[in-house]
Amino acid sequence: MTSAACDIAPRAQPIQWVLAASGFGLLLLGTTVLDGRLGLLLLLGAVAGVALLHGAIGFASAYRVLLTRGDGDAVLAHVLMLAAATVLFAPVLAQGTAFGQPVVGAVAPLGVSVVVGALLFGIGMQVGGACASGCLCTTGGGNVRTLIVLPAFCVGAFWGSLDLDWWLALPAAENLSLAGLFGWEIALPLQLAVLAAIAVALRRRAGATLPFRLPQGRQWLTGPWPPAFAVGLLAVLNWATLVVAGHPWTITWAFALWGAKAAQFLGWDPASSGFWNGEFQQQALASSVLADPTSVMDFGLLLGAFIAATAAGTFRPSLRIPPLSLAAAVIGGLLMGYGARLSFGCNIGAFFSGVASTSLHGWLWIAMAVGGTWVGIRLRRLFGLEE
Repeated sequence: MTSAACDIAPRAQPIQWVLAASGFGLLLLGTTVLDGRLGLLLLLGAVAGVALLHGAIGFASAYRVLLTRGDGDAVLAHVLMLAAATVLFAPVLAQGTAFGQPVVGAVAPLGVSVVVGALLFGIGMQVGGACASGCLCTTGGGNVRTLIVLPAFCVGAFWGSLDLDWWLALPAAENLSLAGLFGWEIALPLQLAVLAAIAVALRRRAGATLPFRLPQGRQWLTGPWPPAFAVGLLAVLNWATLVVAGHPWTITWAFALWGAKAAQFLGWDPASSGFWNGEFQQQALASSVLADPTSVMDFGLLLGAFIAATAAGTFRPSLRIPPLSLAAAVIGGLLMGYGARLSFGCNIGAFFSGVASTSLHGWLWIAMAVGGTWVGIRLRRLFGLEE
């Protein structure tokens, strides 16, 4: 998401408060109707949406600003978030269970598909103007342009699922993580040392700062939230997702599922795809999206961002979008969706959750996504988008 899309001005009008109350009521209804685990995941997604919106925690904008202006504040916030999540994940993943339930980290293979997919995702999030979490956040916050990005994202993710078998046949290494290679006793301090080195480099070379303070007064309700507080909360929410769902926070599996369900409605036969013949995928296609934990969290994120934006008075949808910008939204969404499926996730599932799980795949993903960001920044000019 872009920082500008999440700037908060606490001047809500009466109608905005009505909308906020309606959104909150819908959230309460959802947590009541869904079973206990899914209801809790809906709530976690909603709090994540509030934190993303009020904290202006952008991924697309963070790396664009670093590369174009040398401003590393937002990326430093990401480093803090990764460090906090790694510390929280470590004891749970080391034990392998939480409250009697098995848990697994977000660890995926290293291969050509990850390199290409993350590169495409990096390009797409600059052309589209939002990452996966940012697309949901800004759509819930009233951004009509990202409402165009979202269905294109779903189409791209479904398209990527159809081609995934071909990509997986290319050279790849097995799932590798620092914890798997060295054990958590070594992996935890090693990863924290790497993150600390990155933080030092950002402070020295980009003048990055990240003062920590709590929101004051009305800021709790209307924002803005200090970035350090927001990313700390996101780390806790990811840990809570790991404990409740049995796996860390993910987003884009749901996009592929929504695309597949739409295609099935239009006559597509899942039997024609190797990917969708898997037992998990077949069960997801046969069930309601409200039975899918990732979909439920995504709906919660949309709802949380909507509540936050209406309470802050920033929910003001506008249909004035230049044609070139609309074209960029569609192209960006397709690239992100396709790239996310190839690279086993997005800025949340692959990068945030992957690195927090000490997956080498997560580190490879962000390296290639930053490379894609560099390309995407230059492509933005073709669509009349600001750098």
